[in-house]
Amino acid sequence: MGQKKIGIMVSGRGSNMQAIIEASRDPNYPARVELVISNREEAPALEKAWKENIEGVFIPGIGREWERKVLDLINEHGIELLCLAGFMRVLSPEFLAQAPPVMNIHPSLLPAFPGLNAQKQAIEHGVKISGCTVHFVDSGVDSGPIILQKGVEVNQDDDEEELAERILRIEHQLYPRAVELWARDQLEIEGRKVRIKEEKGHG
Repeated sequence: MGQKKIGIMVSGRGSNMQAIIEASRDPNYPARVELVISNREEAPALEKAWKENIEGVFIPGIGREWERKVLDLINEHGIELLCLAGFMRVLSPEFLAQAPPVMNIHPSLLPAFPGLNAQKQAIEHGVKISGCTVHFVDSGVDSGPIILQKGVEVNQDDDEEELAERILRIEHQLYPRAVELWARDQLEIEGRKVRIKEEKGHG
C-alpha cells in the first residue's frame, strides 16, 4: 500500500507538522506530507516545509475566496486528509463539506476547555489533569468526534507555559498516531464516537 497524501494547514511554528513529517520518514508509515498551506506569510512552518522539500504555500486573504483557493490547491495535489497544526482560523461548513476529512489537535481533554488559551483555562479552573485531544473537525469549535486523547498531570505550581510545553510533547506522539490510524483505515465514525478497528490482516 502506498503512502496516502496529507496536507497540513498552519499559522505558526509547525511543531506538530514536524512531528508528522518525522513519523512519515519511516517507510512503513502509511502517509506522507504532500502540501503545507499557511494563512500567514511569516509562519516558520513554511520554512520548515521547504527544508523538507515539501511544497509550502502562503495563501493570502479571508473568507470564501480564500477557501476556494485552498480547495483548488488540495484538489490539485490529490490530498486525502487535511491536518490542522496550530492553524488559527475557523473553517466554514461549506469548506468542510467540500474538503477531504479534516483532523485537528487541541491542548485539552475535550470537551473541556475548547477554543483559545486552553492551558490557561485549565490552570484557572484548578483541574488536576489536562492533556490533548486529536479529533475530526466539524462546523463547531473543537467539537468534532474524538479520535485519541491522553492526559497530562497539572502541577500545583504550573504556569501556562510549563503546562503547554508538557502537553506539546504528548501532542507530538498522539497526532502522528492518529494520522497513521486514519491512513490504515482503522477509524470509523459512529455518530459522535470514533471506533478504532483492528488493522486489516491482524486478528
